[in-house]
Amino acid sequence: MSQLRAGRRHRHRTADSQVRRVPPRVAVAAAATALAAGVAVAVVTAPAAAAAVAQVSSAPAQTIQNIGASGAWWVNDLARFSTANQQRVAELLFGASGIQLSAYRFNIGGGGVGVQAGDRAPQTFQVSPGRYDWSRDPGGTTFLRHAAQYGVPDIVGFVNSAPAVWTSNGRTCGGRLKAGSEQAYANYLADIVTHFNAEGVRINYVSPMNEPAVSFSQCTQEGMLVAADQRDDVVRAVGQTLASRAPFARISADETDKLPRFLSEVPQWIGQPGTAQYVANLAHHTYDFPGDSTLAQVPAMAGRYGKPTWATEICCWNSSSGNTYGAQYDPTITGALPMASIIHRDLTIANDSAFHWWTALSKVMGCSPGGNPSCATTINSTGYNDGLIYFDPNYASNGNQNLYLTKRFHTLGQYSKFVRPGSVRYPVAGAPSGVQIMATLLNGNWTLVVNNLTTTTQSVDVRLPVGSLTASSAYRTSATENLAAIGLPAVSGGTASLDLPAQSVTTYVLRADGASPAPTTPAPSGHVKLVNRNSGKVIGVSGASTADGAPIVQQSDTGAASQQWQVVDAGGGYVKLVNRNSGKVLDVDARSTADGATVIQYSDNGGANQHWQRVSSGDYVKLVNRHSGKVLDVYQRSTADGAAVVQWSDNGGSNQQWSLPAP
Repeated sequence: MSQLRAGRRHRHRTADSQVRRVPPRVAVAAAATALAAGVAVAVVTAPAAAAAVAQVSSAPAQTIQNIGASGAWWVNDLARFSTANQQRVAELLFGASGIQLSAYRFNIGGGGVGVQAGDRAPQTFQVSPGRYDWSRDPGGTTFLRHAAQYGVPDIVGFVNSAPAVWTSNGRTCGGRLKAGSEQAYANYLADIVTHFNAEGVRINYVSPMNEPAVSFSQCTQEGMLVAADQRDDVVRAVGQTLASRAPFARISADETDKLPRFLSEVPQWIGQPGTAQYVANLAHHTYDFPGDSTLAQVPAMAGRYGKPTWATEICCWNSSSGNTYGAQYDPTITGALPMASIIHRDLTIANDSAFHWWTALSKVMGCSPGGNPSCATTINSTGYNDGLIYFDPNYASNGNQNLYLTKRFHTLGQYSKFVRPGSVRYPVAGAPSGVQIMATLLNGNWTLVVNNLTTTTQSVDVRLPVGSLTASSAYRTSATENLAAIGLPAVSGGTASLDLPAQSVTTYVLRADGASPAPTTPAPSGHVKLVNRNSGKVIGVSGASTADGAPIVQQSDTGAASQQWQVVDAGGGYVKLVNRNSGKVLDVDARSTADGATVIQYSDNGGANQHWQRVSSGDYVKLVNRHSGKVLDVYQRSTADGAAVVQWSDNGGSNQQWSLPAP
């Protein structure tokens, strides 16, 4: 966690933190480099050049799973706001008139024992091990329920510290997770997940440790150390417990604070026997503000372990002091462009499948707009660039419950509203210096999110691998616009011609009229696709993983090998379904017989939970698991990309029926 770390991080200045003057011929390139790193540059602008040409590849890079933000620690204050204002925040974050986050990080509090800052001392539900008071943490649970009610696809329950009973110093800061407490801690997390699931709030990812190499000994927030050689014990205990009690929930780990540490420490724990199967994604933070060469090492990590990577925290740079963590409140476009660049680089260089901003709301403005209204729109060096939306730090005394939206809020929305779960990213080459272009495809719609980091208007022709395009919509955030609808770009064949104002973020949605690089095509000979009757979508291995335990999800058909299955006779009227990409088989996790048990891929071990019977249902079939007698099911009849595939009692639903042609 990163809000006001009390001098813990990055207080040095680099050589690049000085204001520089550059000649006109390199001004645009210098501005782009500087803005990406948060460096102030006095730029002498050059005349606009002719339109550059950028080419979108026909080869997919990765599938985007979600874009989100966290609910720490502002929910403790918002518990005191009016119901109407709470509802407005929910609509801004999750609703169609807001930025429609597709992930929300719910902070599972440890009780705040010893934490000096009251708003960073979240309550714990636990009264004593196994006993709970579910009325605690009213702010946290209010927005957790709002996220569920708005249908946010992915809710992550993340922990900064275990309750004090399981820490080495009896506090929820500055200590370690006690050795031997892993199973009790796992039971506690499963109790929370199952409690909320029973009321219809599904926490589908659990992050049991956060920045586990940081001590948080100053106790300005919750946090606990978890040594690298203990992390595998935590993952196995939590993973096994969730598999038996809440099989819809999987683990996100280990949320290391800096990327070099993540690259070094993950292999130390995930390679331990029996650990990797419980990990859904490898999560990292980027508080070292890594360069491209470091980010470029992340895809190899993902490939080595067959896990998608998620960038789950970043905030808080000072745009006037270089590439460092530091104090500054900047609600303007100059405070938003570094965020836009970070999102772009995480998704296109690190190939992360998710991006999560640190905290959705903050009161750390460095001023009180209740007494000085202009302070909400003015840059200062006392507050922090940690929130998307701000509220008055003195709201309790002056009654000011107004909300103050920053350009960061609208900039994140340029991504989160349009790059939806299941979007497949395609690399882009040839963008002009200072312009970043990200291209994704979902259900025949191409989305281009284009950052112009320079101080001049830029023109670029973007060629997509399609026969022809129709422009559907375009939205922009700039110094004068906030997710504003703008005129459609000119389109000729498969090329869109874009004019990009200085210092802007623009999203274009383009419908492919011709063939796309990811058509629905027959599987190669000997393989089939399992098409769900309800959604028309296929099932595949999440993140195209080759690892044991990788979850099976519903996806738009991209023609990927991870969506193709070989039907192999298993005897007795049953078959095995072998994934073309990984060579592993369709498996009910942990041999569960429960409704909702997760379906995964796993090495063929001859288990009855890996055998399926095809039962005719009209033109479709039901796939009945030999071990449990339950059928293959898309959870909650979802039609969304990324929806979980589970087993369920046969209820005749079309979400339990599959087109399974002969190979």
